[in-house]
Amino acid sequence: MKTNDFYYDLPEELIAQDPLEDRTNSRLLVLDRHTGEYEHKKFKDITNYLRKGDCLVLNNTKVIPARLIGEKINKPLSNKQDESSPGAKIELLLLKRKENDVWETLVKPGKKARPGTLISFGDGLLIAEVLEVMEDGNRLIRFSYEGIFEEILDKLGQMPLPPYITHELKDRNRYQTVYAKYQGSAAAPTAGLHFTNDLLDKIKAMGIDIAYVTLHVGLGTFRPVKVDNVQEHHMHSESYQIFKEEADKINTAKKNGGRIICVGTTSCRTLESSADEEGYLHAGSGDTSIFIYPGYDFKIMDGLITNFHLPESTLMMLVSAFSKREHILNAYEEAVKEKYRFFSFGDAMFIS
Repeated sequence: MKTNDFYYDLPEELIAQDPLEDRTNSRLLVLDRHTGEYEHKKFKDITNYLRKGDCLVLNNTKVIPARLIGEKINKPLSNKQDESSPGAKIELLLLKRKENDVWETLVKPGKKARPGTLISFGDGLLIAEVLEVMEDGNRLIRFSYEGIFEEILDKLGQMPLPPYITHELKDRNRYQTVYAKYQGSAAAPTAGLHFTNDLLDKIKAMGIDIAYVTLHVGLGTFRPVKVDNVQEHHMHSESYQIFKEEADKINTAKKNGGRIICVGTTSCRTLESSADEEGYLHAGSGDTSIFIYPGYDFKIMDGLITNFHLPESTLMMLVSAFSKREHILNAYEEAVKEKYRFFSFGDAMFIS
């Protein structure tokens, strides 16, 4: 199975640069994963495709302002004369908290961030020390500061928008789901951006249960597949949490014949990492590096609400595993022809 089997041609002008004013007004391509038949709707029409007894699974991770831009400190900060000397610009992307003040990070340019390097953010409000270079090139960083880290990060950090979004985001909350709760993601679970509280209330009133899981989106979202053979790609691990109450909702729905519909590939990967071969979901927490591509036997998911993904990405492979590669590529070709909006701030699919 080759990576280029999951390629499609996307005109650059179809990459959504800004979120719609009304989250539910995005378009929705509804795909029958078995037959490949599709129809065009609005996202607010999703209620027509949900049934009483179904369980909708949402990822309630919260994106942190994980992008920091600072300066390399060339000499010790104790020398006042040297504090004003400008250093090389260095950009950090926070990926995963390892301990209280130690983070795994992506650093650009990496060659300027050898162990022992000090980086200053906000004129010394936050100082980072490079502890080690990891096998995959990421850096372990220890932060020092006075006060509360989250408050400093909120002041100095930027939302880590994907590189294909070139417009400045005016409202940070538009890169958060309305139900975001637990901080820790370097990217939004974007399928959830289409929901409003009103729409979720309407869904609950239909007799559809809503369960929440947490998966903190990390480097896997940013890492392209660089190998020709799909099976040789390795996913970066991401941390997840499933509380017993939420697992019980999902297991009850499954037992009673309801469908488990994941909102986003992150919710899907969380469930598939924690379910046994009989389709029973186990509560708990841990790290997952699950990689889903065609040939994978889904244990628990029956439907998927998702955005349109980058060509040759692991997410294209996941949706192709849930349907068929040919069905997905045909649907994407139709979406391009109909000028759907693609990627993080783009339109959605419902695959069932």
